[in-house]
Amino acid sequence: MAETRVSRGRFLRRATLAIGGLAGLGAGLRTIGGSITPSSAAGSTQAVDLGPLDAFPEGQFVVATFLSDPNAGEVSRRAAYVRNNGVGGGRPSFTIMSSRCTHVGCPTQPNGPLLSQRHSVERGASGEVGLVPTLAAAGFGCPCHGSQFDTEGNRTAGPAPRALDRYEFSIRNGRLWLGPIYSVSRVDGAGATAKLHRFGRLGAGEPATGPESLLYPADPLS
Repeated sequence: MAETRVSRGRFLRRATLAIGGLAGLGAGLRTIGGSITPSSAAGSTQAVDLGPLDAFPEGQFVVATFLSDPNAGEVSRRAAYVRNNGVGGGRPSFTIMSSRCTHVGCPTQPNGPLLSQRHSVERGASGEVGLVPTLAAAGFGCPCHGSQFDTEGNRTAGPAPRALDRYEFSIRNGRLWLGPIYSVSRVDGAGATAKLHRFGRLGAGEPATGPESLLYPADPLS
């Protein structure tokens, strides 16, 4: 079958018409992200050894920089915001959020100072990890287009379509390991008792819920 190409202008016109038609349905379309969790699994990523648990003081954010693919070198370096929530449900609880804005993927920044004098380097099974505590009581901001996120990653301002993405984690022999990344539409509550409205990993600019999300293809199971 011959491939059909659609110009950007025609695509945008079709998208605008589609959004208008969906909006006209009003109450007939309800967002389902808060009540149903899609079956898409979290996007895969290589596990990363972030260091010993005592490198993450309870209640404080630490910016962790790491190689997501050691074979690719520095080009794969990423950052995550890590907070030790203490014990929740009888086991250690951590909030680990991607630093990438969900608008177009720019690196966000803590809305507070980095405590650079307390910078440390951990060398684990998956390579070198830099750890810098930060006072991010006002959350995180994107310098590119002005999106703002609170300390749970919820979008509070700007064009970002959803909360900051998060990482799974595991505890192995007293060390914190980073797992697959996944997307979140919003977070209710905070810390160890927070309720995450989570999805399989979504692309930059892709909403998790609402009529606009229907314009994107379904995420494949992974």
